[in-house]
Amino acid sequence: MVIDSLIEKIIEKQNPTCVGLDTAPEYLPELSSSRSLWTQNIFEFNERIIESIYDIVPAVKVQVAYYEALGVKGMECFEKTCAYAKKHGLFVIADCKRSDIGATAEQYAKAYFEAEEGRFGRYIDLLTVNGYLGSDGVLPFVEKAKENDKGIFVLVKTSNPSSGELQNLKLADGRTVYECMGDTVEKWGEGTRGKYGYSRVGAVVGATYPEEAKILRKRMPHSFFLIPGYGAQGANAEMLKHCFQKGGMGGIVNNSRGILCAYQKSDKWQYYENRAGLCARDAALKMKEDLLSVLGEIHA
Repeated sequence: MVIDSLIEKIIEKQNPTCVGLDTAPEYLPELSSSRSLWTQNIFEFNERIIESIYDIVPAVKVQVAYYEALGVKGMECFEKTCAYAKKHGLFVIADCKRSDIGATAEQYAKAYFEAEEGRFGRYIDLLTVNGYLGSDGVLPFVEKAKENDKGIFVLVKTSNPSSGELQNLKLADGRTVYECMGDTVEKWGEGTRGKYGYSRVGAVVGATYPEEAKILRKRMPHSFFLIPGYGAQGANAEMLKHCFQKGGMGGIVNNSRGILCAYQKSDKWQYYENRAGLCARDAALKMKEDLLSVLGEIHA
């Protein structure tokens, strides 16, 4: 089962880090003056990052918006990036936050989960989903995930500053909106749990809100967390410790700009051709050390 396999890779590497390939043109050390070559530049940059970190991290998260912004060639770059990461043994999380109702949600699920020629499911293991449309916007993803051994991460408590405007509102029964969503995610995952106790239906829980994360971890014992907010968004290892359970189990922490743009903050590797990749590796290793200093050895 996909979550079991991801957990085993995390334990093997002793590293619950996910590298976010949210690759904007302005992040590149070298960018062609011809816009038509930008997607080639981005893919070559992604190649260098993947080649530099695949042996020390278990997963990448590819944020589709950065590729959609560059049109058809951008989506080709998205597919090539996912394929290249998969080729290097990485778990691939497509950060697309897809959501719609009924038949439309099923089409999204086909696109990202089925492995037929021309569909992204050949390379993608997990997909972020917006669950705030309710069950008919999520259950088609759950069904396709079961059919194709995939998984989803449903938005529960997001890391952005304004998330509380809606997610922290109180309901009539005393729960907050995010608590209600957390309870619902647990329910959606019933019947899909693997040998480590986590279901195919995980949750996006931001590291920038440690008190909310602590509440959710107690309410969601069978949900694996995708944890954004580390690094550039301001969270550190101490803030996200409540997202994890005994043995450092139950989550994976994303870091995008802190790894992609690490070369911009250091001249340590300035004389090396692959300075971006080397600095990314250095940043990923420092992040691993930081996480393990709080979580300790990761074990089942």
